[in-house]
Amino acid sequence: MSDAPHDGLSRRAFGQLLGVAALTGALPDVSLAASPPPRSADTKSAVRYAAGDELCDLSAVDLASRIRRKQLSARDVMAAHLARIERVNPKINAIVTLVADRAMSDAKKADEWQARGGMLGPLHGLPVAHKDLVSTAGIRTTYGSPMYKDFVPTTDALIVKRIRAAGAIMLGKTNTPEWGAGSNTFNPVFGATVNPYNQTKTVGGSSGGAAAALRCGMVPIAGGSDTGGSLRNPAAFTNVVGFRPSPGRVPDDDGSWSPLSTAGPMARTVADVALFLSSMVGPYAPDPLSIDENGARFRAPLARSFRGTRLAWFKDLGGIPFESEITRVVHASRQAFLDLGCIVEEAEPDFTGVDEAFPILRHLSYHSSYAKRARENPAMFKDSVKWEIAEAERNTGADVARASARQALLYTETFRFFEQYDYFVLPVTQVEPFDVTTEYPATVAGTAMPTYIDWMRSCWYITFMACPAISVPAGFSASGLPVGLQIVGRHRGDWSVLQMAHAFEQATRHGARRPSI
Repeated sequence: MSDAPHDGLSRRAFGQLLGVAALTGALPDVSLAASPPPRSADTKSAVRYAAGDELCDLSAVDLASRIRRKQLSARDVMAAHLARIERVNPKINAIVTLVADRAMSDAKKADEWQARGGMLGPLHGLPVAHKDLVSTAGIRTTYGSPMYKDFVPTTDALIVKRIRAAGAIMLGKTNTPEWGAGSNTFNPVFGATVNPYNQTKTVGGSSGGAAAALRCGMVPIAGGSDTGGSLRNPAAFTNVVGFRPSPGRVPDDDGSWSPLSTAGPMARTVADVALFLSSMVGPYAPDPLSIDENGARFRAPLARSFRGTRLAWFKDLGGIPFESEITRVVHASRQAFLDLGCIVEEAEPDFTGVDEAFPILRHLSYHSSYAKRARENPAMFKDSVKWEIAEAERNTGADVARASARQALLYTETFRFFEQYDYFVLPVTQVEPFDVTTEYPATVAGTAMPTYIDWMRSCWYITFMACPAISVPAGFSASGLPVGLQIVGRHRGDWSVLQMAHAFEQATRHGARRPSI
């Protein structure tokens, strides 16, 4: 999924540092670099900073409620988050383009609108950041590529329009791998985003900047997208929640028939994800997969009983390797589902052939999006993207036909699987967060990973099922790194998946464990 423009731009060193006037609304619109900003010595400002800083750890649901009740203003909330960005982002590099002046101006307008009695959207006054793959009118959108390091779109993507219409206030863009390719968030424009729990480790990707920004309290909600796990993998690596909706649940404006890629919400709690999702969904005629269902249902209470619910517990996904700490933490979560009253059995769909079929169809999307530009500007494309394009050209029509047939068969098999079970539970990732300087794991539990997507099969096998799937915090490894649990539900059973994830989250509270930064 890409809405990148077709005109190339030259290379330049990115950005300047964020200033120090966060609480006054006088912040410049900048790209954030990695060295720390100067600190204010004003004691009164420091007291205000400490009080406002607490707002950044509240849930989106709580913040939205307090703004609606006029216990907080949109300006209070925005100023607090800009101050948190000033303090934390230089260490983490999650927000790569900041539009602070615009954000404070929009927060002021939001407060004035509320004071006049205007109708408030469900996200009214909430700060939001968009992934740097999504077009944002008047705000730089680089796709992590030097070709577009200064590109400023003139139109918003559909999802940006919907989130703004719901009342959220954009403060900037989050880091992503170059062209969104890969599950380690680094690029030649902005560098790497690091993990808040261990700053030598990766946050995953490709929505890695969004996940890190959430975990550090820089935003209460953040947008992302997912083909092979880009909403789920970074959520697992940073102890937040990432939800891959059913294809068509969040419509796109690219007209694609493919169910592989979708946009979706990220937040620190399942309830926040559901609230955020409610503003993204709804019919959109130009999207052939669009689901004709109103978003209001996602703002209903999530709690319900799961007594007697039939849950399929993963076995080995056809023999793919997992690091031992991943399986240890995930298997330890089984008791929480039993305590909820679930009937848990070991069972999983047959993923035979998916390891060949998914990459073939993935290669096609990269070819259609980037082949022409990569031929014209080969130095501007990293090797992994060139490999995707080359593989698409190597595959035959018969290869594509077989891959499409396997996709169709898995959909049918998945339908039958969910006639027996209500949910399928498995790990999000096969590995713990790895060294940020490593592009991708070359081995998993002693098994070689020949390409940059092989180590993510536990995510993209699920993508191929065309079902809603959520990453929810499951605990921590022995080395203190987050591990995510993946809950998969029936096709278009998005609400049910959110309810189950909420129940697990409330029973375990793993997401409450914050990093020290």
